[in-house]
Amino acid sequence: MSARKLMVIGAHSADFVWRGGGACAVTTTNGGSAKVIALSYGERGESGELWKEEGQTIENVKKIRHGEAARAAEALGASFECLDLGDYPLDIDTDGLNLISEKIREFGPDVLITHTDTDPFNPDHPIAYAAVNRARGLAAGAGVSSAFKTIAPPAFYLFEPHQPELCNFTPNTFLDITHVMDAKRTAMQEMKAQKYLQTYYDQRADHRGNHARRSSGNQDIRQAEAFQRVTPNVVSAL
Repeated sequence: MSARKLMVIGAHSADFVWRGGGACAVTTTNGGSAKVIALSYGERGESGELWKEEGQTIENVKKIRHGEAARAAEALGASFECLDLGDYPLDIDTDGLNLISEKIREFGPDVLITHTDTDPFNPDHPIAYAAVNRARGLAAGAGVSSAFKTIAPPAFYLFEPHQPELCNFTPNTFLDITHVMDAKRTAMQEMKAQKYLQTYYDQRADHRGNHARRSSGNQDIRQAEAFQRVTPNVVSAL
């Protein structure tokens, strides 16, 4: 996961922080680049604290959420862009699909990360998965020459959902984020509209750190992020 170029695409503006913030920081501290794409700001379904303010508006919520995400990405050394496609429901038409594909094509990531294909508690997340997976295929052109510009197929990973056991998530990759955990905490603290998730994902990093230690024998790992690799891993030796 120490790829030169990492792209994380989330349904909402905060998704990358909780589930792939460590991956972003690891990539950038290793001299690579990380780009975060949010398909929406989560202005309707994931900004409950902001809507408690009297006279709140959609546009103001979007502005606040953009600032939070941009500062969080900066703390991780990543760039942030929101396509503002709307949430609850997230609805991606052909133009939206082409836009996502073009963003992937422009950046040319070595690694692409998004949601699982199942989430019984968040209807936007599977929609994001389907769009990103399809856009990835369009951008890469199935790894062969096409009538349009294509990129080398990026390694494709799914980040850990909030309820992994209920989302068909089986981790097969643990990323050591011990040395960047402080940066991830700083990024999470920027997401003030969802403060309730900060403690949860801090604890989850410790939990996955234990799994990583047991899997590798490396006792120096304290925190980790879990991912499920979708595309085959091509190697020259086992």
